[in-house]
Amino acid sequence: MLRYLNGGESHGKYLVAVLEGVPAGLPLTPDMINQDLARRQKGYGRGGRMRVEEDQVEFACGVRKGLTIGNPIGLLIANKDWENWKDVMAVEPGPIPPEKVVTRPRPGHADLVGAIKYGHRDIRNVLEKASARETAIRVAVGGVAKALLGHFGMRVVSYTVEIGGIAAKRCDDPIEAYERAEASEVRSPDPEAGAKMVEQIRTAKHRGDTLGGVFEVVVTNPPIGLGSYAQWDRRLSARLAMAAMSIQAMKGVEIGMGFEAARRFGSEVHDEIYYDHTGREFVRKTNNAGGLEGGITNGQPIVLRVAMKPISTLYSPKKSVDIETKEPFDAAVERSDICTVPAAGVVGEAVVAFEMANALIEKFGGDSLEEMKRNFDAYQAYVKAF
Repeated sequence: MLRYLNGGESHGKYLVAVLEGVPAGLPLTPDMINQDLARRQKGYGRGGRMRVEEDQVEFACGVRKGLTIGNPIGLLIANKDWENWKDVMAVEPGPIPPEKVVTRPRPGHADLVGAIKYGHRDIRNVLEKASARETAIRVAVGGVAKALLGHFGMRVVSYTVEIGGIAAKRCDDPIEAYERAEASEVRSPDPEAGAKMVEQIRTAKHRGDTLGGVFEVVVTNPPIGLGSYAQWDRRLSARLAMAAMSIQAMKGVEIGMGFEAARRFGSEVHDEIYYDHTGREFVRKTNNAGGLEGGITNGQPIVLRVAMKPISTLYSPKKSVDIETKEPFDAAVERSDICTVPAAGVVGEAVVAFEMANALIEKFGGDSLEEMKRNFDAYQAYVKAF
């Protein structure tokens, strides 16, 4: 099993994670992860925080001379803004300056429910961990997972398909769509739609408003047989959906044709099966299932679309109530973005990559990368002969 725990506050000294289960012998360097951390910070509509931080990962343990050694991997990301917050966020005992105590919850955030749940009278204890700043360390963990998947011929890519009701034209080749998207400031594979998305974000900014949207994550070249129908929590479709919904501000996920399948006849939905005698493999000419049948990969690309709500912190604030005085007020504004859908796609890649790597390790085992490869190659030969 591949698993991790992550910690750290938005304005704390570090974001940290301990990742367990990575096989020995996997080539791994900080640069392999830092490129995704940089991608996470880009995108038209980002706020001032992105000008403060420049995220870089550090391996604290588990990697030696550029190779994993089979031990838990410690990952650290330093918060460069720590100097401005070290008094407020200090771990040492001492009073918090009264003017720094947060008592005014923002609508749409975890502020109020988190304070009630954990008994906090200072809402900063909630917002510091509930913040999407936490996704930086998850992108780092996902970068390790991507490195592993790459040795088995898989890539995990994403791109924006919609922002504020403006949809990009469909591109059937996910790698082409990804490459086009990387040249776009909103990560859209459709330049015309991308320009309209930028204008929509500008409109939202002038209104003091925010925008959400939809991004697509695709896993290319997965082997047949990852996941299982034998237990509800082993279905890979369920695990991928949970991973996507674990990202802050996500409100919906669909796989393959998704909700559109509910509007069609069965004859228009299910992917017919053929056999390619030349390649000695079962094939499908369509991928309405999004690469998953019965919670198991079928060899087709895995396709997920994830819906993100507009950012909750508005520069034209919503109404709320102070938890101490119970008086109404206009919700406070922390440094905020207008639209983070382009960056959310990068986070989506990370969480999907982690679940795919976990399923790969479950299926092929092995304490080292070489042992996993031997098991994988033997299984692929079995599939060809089926």
